[in-house]
Amino acid sequence: MADIKFEIQETMGILSESNKGWKKEVNLMSWNGNKPKYDIRDWAPEHDKMGKGITLTEEELKALKELLNSMDL
Repeated sequence: MADIKFEIQETMGILSESNKGWKKEVNLMSWNGNKPKYDIRDWAPEHDKMGKGITLTEEELKALKELLNSMDL
């Protein structure tokens, strides 16, 4: 399996933290040197391990924001 290179360019915020110290974070990330995208996933305390997540373009993030704002939560 090929190595995946990533760079967290900006941490937007933390959504939650598990009792083992893993944090679900929203970050602006560059994957394999590509244009940065918004990313939501779990991270180990030292950012040396990651869980499965979702990566969104700015347009997709705006659409998600509109959808969430329209929901009656």
